[in-house]
Amino acid sequence: MIFAMARRLREAGILGMNRRNAEYIMRYNPRSAFPLVDNKLLTKEVAERFAVPTTSVFLVVKNHGDITKTEPALGDRREFVIKPARGSGGSGIVLIVDRSKQGFITQNGETLSREDFTYHLADILSGIYSLGGHEDVVILEALIHPAPVFEEVTYQGVPDVRIITYRGVPVMAMVRLPTRASDGKANLHRGAIGAGIDLSTGRTMTAVHRSQVVSTHPDTGKPVSGISVPYWEQMLLMAARSMEMTGLGYLGMDLAIDRDRGPLLLELNARPGLAIQIANRKGLWGRLEKVDKAPSQVFATAESRVEWAQKEFKD
Repeated sequence: MIFAMARRLREAGILGMNRRNAEYIMRYNPRSAFPLVDNKLLTKEVAERFAVPTTSVFLVVKNHGDITKTEPALGDRREFVIKPARGSGGSGIVLIVDRSKQGFITQNGETLSREDFTYHLADILSGIYSLGGHEDVVILEALIHPAPVFEEVTYQGVPDVRIITYRGVPVMAMVRLPTRASDGKANLHRGAIGAGIDLSTGRTMTAVHRSQVVSTHPDTGKPVSGISVPYWEQMLLMAARSMEMTGLGYLGMDLAIDRDRGPLLLELNARPGLAIQIANRKGLWGRLEKVDKAPSQVFATAESRVEWAQKEFKD
């Protein structure tokens, strides 16, 4: 039975973790380039050099001695995001939407006391949320105000779009929608919804919530399919250029759509997860093999790579 299941998955073009690691990550992602994507500050620096818009950073806390200076440095700023530079999977990220005499109001309406605020910054600096548990720095950046397109299918938080590219070619995409179960965070392992996106049109298709195919958002009851993602061509081009930005041949780009600034790069991932295949009900492996067989002229420019992907991967 196990061998029969493995054969069916292979025939469906499903990419497994071992193949992803051995044939794509190890082969196309040089270790020397990993710091560019594992450290969000370095990601922002390289994005700026390539004119890729990102969220604005207004304060970086580098050591424990600077923690007491943080609140005075905030001035009268009432909303911002606390983020570990080396964090992953949404861990350690806190969205502050307002302030009160008692402390800081998070996106779910809870109050983070000044004492807890200090403890959280100290935890980040100590590396509790970082990859490998190494010491980290705290990023305080501008809060994203999501575009209204996903308003009816989002519970608090900020939805984001993940696009996986291979050799600079966009091969699969999804939008991740926060839910009550995910505590307003756009991470599938926390309980967010992943809705596949048709690369050719930018419209959402099937969706998955905790490995179950769904048609509506569990909290709002609104349909999650058939939504036209704005700025779609622009986001595909941003993703296609990520290879030149980083030197990585296989990666995921996460973007959020701000109501005023449009698409903004949140982070890059050199080890993107495989649940995107469930959201799209399509296998990645088959698409990666198609890219390897593409004519050489396809890889000439980001524009040519996007054009080819939209024709080949039309759903």
